[in-house]
Amino acid sequence: MNKYDVVIIGSGPAGMTAAIYAVRANMKTLLLDKLAPGGQMVNTNEIENYTGSGAINGAELSMQMFEHTQELGVEFDYKTVLGIEDKGETKVIRCEEDDATFETSTVILATGTVPRSLEVPGEDRFAGSGISWCAICDGAQFRDKDVVVIGGGNSAVEESIYLAGIVNQLTVVTLFDLTADPKVCDKLRAMDNVAVYPYQDVLEFTGESKINGVRFKSTKEDATERHVNCDGAFEYIGLKPTSEPFADLGILDKFGCIVVDDEMQTAIKGVYGAGDITNKKLRQIVTACSDGAIAANSAAKYVDSLRD
Repeated sequence: MNKYDVVIIGSGPAGMTAAIYAVRANMKTLLLDKLAPGGQMVNTNEIENYTGSGAINGAELSMQMFEHTQELGVEFDYKTVLGIEDKGETKVIRCEEDDATFETSTVILATGTVPRSLEVPGEDRFAGSGISWCAICDGAQFRDKDVVVIGGGNSAVEESIYLAGIVNQLTVVTLFDLTADPKVCDKLRAMDNVAVYPYQDVLEFTGESKINGVRFKSTKEDATERHVNCDGAFEYIGLKPTSEPFADLGILDKFGCIVVDDEMQTAIKGVYGAGDITNKKLRQIVTACSDGAIAANSAAKYVDSLRD
């Protein structure tokens, strides 16, 4: 069995940046992912806020990052990680494919999150091209257009306030009432170009070649059905950390996010977190890259300490 200095699980921007920093620190590095490199970037039609890239397609940026890892000789393998066994100075990673196992001194967990979805007609068709889960990433392309936001929590309301400042008309559709902090809810409701529909169940995203509206109905007794025209929609019904394989390690918070300190260290020596899967506030490509660099640097210092 090959022994690595670091195994990085997840090949989004955090994982790929960690791999770049790790191999440059002369660590024997393995990057694992069950899917194509890029994480959530792959499904983003246009990215405009990654420093130095201008407007770029998410899949293209993903490939550029992956090619960078390959130029540096990072070993990559498609594997589905089932679990990690902590044996002190050695960690054993179990994978589904071929019952493969890998031994390593350190692990960086960068498996990210996936947006919770409504699973209604039209959602798959327009995901990443009309339907987005990030107003900071994609809001600018809907400037002076009509947009629907689905959700009523803090993220939904705060992003709605941001969007209302740049779009023509904003419609907020939420299963319950607005549940964010009262102050921001009042601010949103007071905006002239905002309409809020509480207690609504989304039925469908409509359109042929592109999204043209959202159909929803009241959860009250009258069950009134409405259709709102729009050029785009943003879903904020929660994020699901992809942390199931790490549940027995004792490093997750109550939401399933990995708890790390400012060095990206978890409660287990030699195990680090990076990117969206960690307990952080701003989930962006640039912050994921920062996390990956810090985690790799911390892992390199730990590996050096084992060699002394």
